[in-house]
Amino acid sequence: MVTVSEITSFTDTFLNTANFNDYCPNGLQVEVKASVGKIVSAVTASQAAIQAAAEAEADLLLVHHGYFWKNESQPLTGMKGRRIKALYENGINLAAWHLPLDAHPQVGNNAQLAKRLRWKNATPVEEDSLLWQVELEAAETACGLTQLIEGALGREPQHIAGGPIQFKKIGWCTGAAQSYIEQAAELGLQAFISGEVSENTTHAARELGIHYFAAGHHATERYGIQALGNLLADKFSVTHEFIEISNPV
Repeated sequence: MVTVSEITSFTDTFLNTANFNDYCPNGLQVEVKASVGKIVSAVTASQAAIQAAAEAEADLLLVHHGYFWKNESQPLTGMKGRRIKALYENGINLAAWHLPLDAHPQVGNNAQLAKRLRWKNATPVEEDSLLWQVELEAAETACGLTQLIEGALGREPQHIAGGPIQFKKIGWCTGAAQSYIEQAAELGLQAFISGEVSENTTHAARELGIHYFAAGHHATERYGIQALGNLLADKFSVTHEFIEISNPV
């Protein structure tokens, strides 16, 4: 077996964790035991994910959304206390990578979303940027992009029309990144995809002349953690299983 510190140290380096000023600690968040033989990954370290990891006899729960976010209540009571208790009771370490996993050019959420959408020439707008872009060879329509997203993610995105009838330049940032719509428009992108939508996103899309597609926070961030888990399993000769916890948001 490999140690949890070996896994987290490698991952911190691989994801360039030190380059990010994040809203939460990245890396090992709850240390319960030293050795790891099985990794279970999930998008969020919910109680359901912990229970599933326990049933799978995991030693490490690997997630995109972990704990200890800025400005949240610090005491380990209530829901948070129950989650931490369950990790210790079941012998499960918890490790989480947030923005570093969004941005990574191979296993990151944005890169993996492009892979799911079959966009081979996708790139970040600049190094380590959370905003990605692609220019299609053939023009797309809002209906066509809606169908493509639904086919790739298994859910129909919410579309707010604001751009041209046909377009080639598309931007995206997974999760709750609807605020990037203004930057996307400034870059000349004609459509923008993220996970969530806010009330003001509708007005921004219409006034900026850019299509907006809310494809689901959970749905757009399922694939980076799976890719990272598979990479770690291969490198350290451990087993890995992704657990899907349904989430309509």
